[in-house]
Amino acid sequence: MVESIAEVLPYAVGVAISPVPVIAVILMLFSARAKANGPMFLAGWVVAAGAVSAITYVLADAGDAATDTTTADTISWGQIVIGVFLLLVAARQWRRRPAPGTDAEMPKWMAGIDSFSPFKSFALALVLAGVNPKNLLLSAGAGAALAQLGPATSDAVVSLIVYVLLASITIAGPVIYYLLGGDAAKRALDELKAWLAAHNAAVMATLFVVFGVKLIAEGLPVLGS
Repeated sequence: MVESIAEVLPYAVGVAISPVPVIAVILMLFSARAKANGPMFLAGWVVAAGAVSAITYVLADAGDAATDTTTADTISWGQIVIGVFLLLVAARQWRRRPAPGTDAEMPKWMAGIDSFSPFKSFALALVLAGVNPKNLLLSAGAGAALAQLGPATSDAVVSLIVYVLLASITIAGPVIYYLLGGDAAKRALDELKAWLAAHNAAVMATLFVVFGVKLIAEGLPVLGS
């Protein structure tokens, strides 16, 4: 089980380190319906991360990813393609980082977050965790990598649960802190939002480089064997 959890851990960290969704949930926590929108956003995030990783695992496991050479090669090629894609996105993110002393430009859809309903908050989390290319690829990568390892079903279930919990920790943290921390939490979350907005591009570029190299390094040995 330890090996299975270790396999999905890096992918969970990659999903958790997502500045834009964290900024989005913090903005929701400053809205009039914060106590409903924050938990609903967290629920959507958990559902999306869990669904993508679990479905990918089931499909890869059904294809005998741990023993079938063709399936293993397909997964490895997928890892390499995703890795190259992430490196290209990293270069794009780095070029688009704001110049020193200038404000970072946030997505235009964030302007209306304070008027979101709980349903819209849930739906937005589904999109950011399950449709956003970076998180979609990482969650799918976690499921595929776990299937390729070939753990027992019980170990796989526990590993996927751990994956979802860790991938959701940066969303759950602000929500729980807001609900329990009062005015001090609001000030701290506002400062965190400003820092993430200023450093979003640099954080994401670094993350994409790390995971791009990781996925390529994982895919090449299997193809060469």
